[in-house]
This record gives sequence, C-alpha cells and structure tokens, in this order.
Amino acid sequence: MSASAVFILDVKGKPLISRNYKGDVAMSEIEHFMPLLMQREEEGSLAPLLSHGRVHFLWIKHSNLYLVATTLKNANASLVYSFLYKTVETTDSKILQEYITQQGNKLETGKSRVPPTVTNAVSWRSEGIKYKKNEVFIDVIESVNLLVNANGSVLLSEIVGTIKLKVFLSGMPELRLGLNDRVLFELTGRNKNKSVELEDVKFHQCVRLSRFDNDRTISFIPPDGDFELMSYRLSTQVKPLIWIESVIEKFSHSRVEIMVKAKGQFKKQSVANGVEISVPVPSDADSPRFKTSVGSAKYVPEKNIVIWSIKSFPGGKEYLMRAHFGLPSVEKEEEEGRPPIGVKFEIPYFTVSGIQVRYMKIIEKSGYQALPWVRYITQSGDYQLRTS
Repeated sequence: MSASAVFILDVKGKPLISRNYKGDVAMSEIEHFMPLLMQREEEGSLAPLLSHGRVHFLWIKHSNLYLVATTLKNANASLVYSFLYKTVETTDSKILQEYITQQGNKLETGKSRVPPTVTNAVSWRSEGIKYKKNEVFIDVIESVNLLVNANGSVLLSEIVGTIKLKVFLSGMPELRLGLNDRVLFELTGRNKNKSVELEDVKFHQCVRLSRFDNDRTISFIPPDGDFELMSYRLSTQVKPLIWIESVIEKFSHSRVEIMVKAKGQFKKQSVANGVEISVPVPSDADSPRFKTSVGSAKYVPEKNIVIWSIKSFPGGKEYLMRAHFGLPSVEKEEEEGRPPIGVKFEIPYFTVSGIQVRYMKIIEKSGYQALPWVRYITQSGDYQLRTS
C-alpha cells in the first residue's frame, strides 16, 4: 500500500473509519486536514493534495464523506487515488451507513458484529429484509438537450435517459427487466419498428454484465430502496417539443416590445407541467408591462430575463406573451449580443424516444407475488433556442 493510513471522515471532518497501514504517520495528523481544507477553500487554492509539515493528504469527496490517505513521502499518487475511487465504486453508500452511525456504542469483546453485507457475495444488499407488501416502482426519465439557431434549424439534439427504481422487496429477489431494445429485437427476429437503439448504456454494479453482453437480458439482485439502475443516451433528431418564436421591436431610443409565441409540438393527449420560458431582455430595460394569453410573466432584473410561467401546457396548443419595456440606451444592448431563450418543462406519461418497459419479472425463493409500477417522464435538459 502506497499510503501510510486511510480515513473516512464525515462532512465535519470527524473520523468514522480508519486503517493504519504503515504506522509511520501519527493518526492524530488527520485533525489538521479539515482546517487546512477550509483555509484553502477560502483562499481559492484548493487542490487534491494538501500538505501539513511533512505529512501529505490525498483526498476525494463522495456524497457527504471525505476519503483521505496520508503519506510522508512521494507516494504513487495515481495508485492512491485509484484505491480511493475503487473504495467508493465497490462499496454502496447504504452499506457504509451500516458501518457508520452518529451514535456511540460500547464494544464488548466477542460481540462485535460485521454487517452481513460485507461477507455476503451481494455487497449492496443486506440479508433478512422483510416487507408486508412487496412492490417495485420504476421511473423512466428522459431529458431532452436541444439547441436551435436563429433560423430555426436544430444544431444539437440528444436524449439522456435514466431508469430509477424504488425497491420494497423481501429476501434476495432476482429481477429481470425487459425493454424494447433494438439489438435484442434483432437477435430474436422481432419486428424492430417500435424498438429503440440505446447508446452509452451504463449500469449499476448489481447488473450481471456478462448476461447482458450475451443475450441483452438485464438481470440483477437489487439494492433495497432507491437507486439508479441504468443510464443511456440517444443521439437522434428530436422534434422540439415546445417551439418558440420571438419578435423584438425597438421604437426610437425609448422602448422595446417583445412578442413570444410558444407552441406545444407533442401529442394532444399529453400535458407539459411547470413550463418556464426565460426570455432575455436588455440590461438597461425598465418599467416592464406584460400581457399573456395564459400563465403569468415576471421580470427578473438581476438576470436580465423575463420568466413566462405556464402551469399546464397541453399538446397542440399555442400561446402568446407580450412584454413592453422602457429603454434608455438601445446601443448598449446591441453591443452585449442576445442570449438564447431557455425552456423548462416536464411531461408525465410520455417518453420522447419511445422506450418501453415490456416486463419486470420478480423471482424470489419464497414465491411471493410482487407488483411492479412504471412511470414515464420527459423533461427539459439544456433546452435553448437562439434569437435573431
């Protein structure tokens, strides 16, 4: 081991777990780490390696934990960091919580208990979990990243998807998830018209990768509670779900009028919730007045934008917003250039890629019946439309 000692600290710098490998650095040296970190943060000179006298601290942060290695000499930094990151990757945060509590415990000889997850082959799930009602909730969430130029041409479009699970299952169940995966459909000779080609697929450590590589089966023993099962990406031409057109008119050097038209270009039976359209305005604008066909508009002067909020936006509908501003200096705005219009939204019961959960099989030796629930959500990611 390249490091002298390794520590896991809480967010306040209190040691939760430590291991002394060489004995050449006093374990009390870790007390200098947090003050040093805070001092460097204030100075704006924070680095992944901090030094106090002859002792060096190599550290990473994960959630609300700090993993810190101490060394006296020029250790192989890449090996140390590799070890710290491997510790994070191979140890589920819920398992760490079994080790780490904020309660004081008196340790009696012969009665110390190692959490079963440490000796268990399935390190991310404890044994003996029991629920009165066995259920699995599946959320398929897709974020749409879009950039449209001033001429209305799509410059960039991609879908970034995640499948998140909330698992309330007893025992050690095995789950098998079936998607309308194009590669699977081709392997089995199915009609691939309603299939989706997934790219950059990343799985939680619980998924049996060899099984997926062999026959595209997503098979796993899940952690308990919430976790992200997988993520994926699709580089595909996405039709803008909410289309924006804007017209800006300047009158002499005294005022500016902005007209924004928003159209829902998704299925009529779907509804976008919490829509926010951020329209840039000149930095020296004042005296705002608004008129909207739906929703409300407000001026946010510190960000030089108008936010048009629409609580519920059905597919196929078209709405208008007009804004009037006083404008002392037109020339200043022209020098600044005009930022793009940004759009935020969320459309439930809908995926833009067409991905579908075909089945979720739950197999457990006690033979209980469990209910899987599926929910689809499409939301805006980095969604911008440039204006002329």
